[in-house]
Amino acid sequence: MAALLVAIAALTCASGAAAADCKSLPKPRTDWSDCNKRQIMLGRSNLTGSNLFNTDFTSTDLSGSNLTSANLEKATLMRASLAGARADKANFSRVEAYRTNFTGMSAEYASFASSELQRADFAGARLTGADFEKAELGRANFEKAVLTGTRFATANLSRAVLSGSQFEGPIDFSRAFMFQTRIEGVDLSQASGLTQDQIDLTCGDAATKLPAGLSAPPQWPCPADDD
Repeated sequence: MAALLVAIAALTCASGAAAADCKSLPKPRTDWSDCNKRQIMLGRSNLTGSNLFNTDFTSTDLSGSNLTSANLEKATLMRASLAGARADKANFSRVEAYRTNFTGMSAEYASFASSELQRADFAGARLTGADFEKAELGRANFEKAVLTGTRFATANLSRAVLSGSQFEGPIDFSRAFMFQTRIEGVDLSQASGLTQDQIDLTCGDAATKLPAGLSAPPQWPCPADDD
């Protein structure tokens, strides 16, 4: 009986400590896992190496924050702003980030695998070596983003904008769904995993460069997308 009471007391203390941590100020290696951080101002916070697993950041301002090597797996980032944030080697796998602002962010070698990123804005982001495998990227914007070595294997890039993106060397589109993906003016000559069936669905133009063996479909250029 005494041992049982000790165990219950320990669990109670642990639970209280976890709840109290949700109220702690942002700092490196913060543990906000499962916390509610909705609609608050956290711009320029230093959350390096923090545990943000399943944290709710809906409509929260994280712009200019340092999220290097932070774990945001399964976090909710819908309509949040991470503009100008530093998130190299961070884990964004399985996040919900509909209409999230990632503009100008550095997320080199970060993982966005299996994430919901519809209409997310990555304009000007530095995404060298980032992993978007199986991510939902419908209508996502990658204009002027740096995508060297980025992986889009099995990602949904339907109506995503890659026009104006920058990359030198390989970029992986293996089994990616590319219905009306905008690739006007993009040099894809070093891309891997592309097939003619994928290219036939895309929207390119005379300035688009394709890997050897692939050719522009007759419907190029596509009409402007007003939505």
